[in-house]
Amino acid sequence: MGIFALLADAMEYPRPGGLDNLEAHRRALQGSPFDKPLQGFFQAIKKLELSEWEEEYTRTFDLSPAVAPYVGFQVWGESYERGNFMALVSRELQALQIDPGSELPDHLAPVFRYLDAAAVPHAEIVQALRPALQRMAEILNKNQAKNPYSALLQTAVLASNELPVKS
Repeated sequence: MGIFALLADAMEYPRPGGLDNLEAHRRALQGSPFDKPLQGFFQAIKKLELSEWEEEYTRTFDLSPAVAPYVGFQVWGESYERGNFMALVSRELQALQIDPGSELPDHLAPVFRYLDAAAVPHAEIVQALRPALQRMAEILNKNQAKNPYSALLQTAVLASNELPVKS
């Protein structure tokens, strides 16, 4: 499992045992270029009770449309283009037998699961992901720099810049 598996788990709603799972992913990434950028996220999350972590997640992603964790929404808003993008992502998820669960296909968690599983991800997905992550990271860093998810999104930006793409 790589950085995108960790990011996928981190972008899901917090649950009991979730921190232990994330720590296991992080140990596997020790010494990688992502180890240091992730420190801010882990240092902050470790200090929180589960209920506080849930509140932080909800406050960050559910109550703030500016950083809604949907790639298509970040790039196109509620438009026809987003629908086309979600259809593409849905096909790619199905091809790799990835279940988005209760999330829309363009939510960061299933998109990160796809990136973890795809040998070479579809170019359109990567091309939309990069500006979406950059936008979210900039907004969160500007408005809530101490938010643990700011460090997580900055790590996701770094990881997305290293993705190979197919056309």
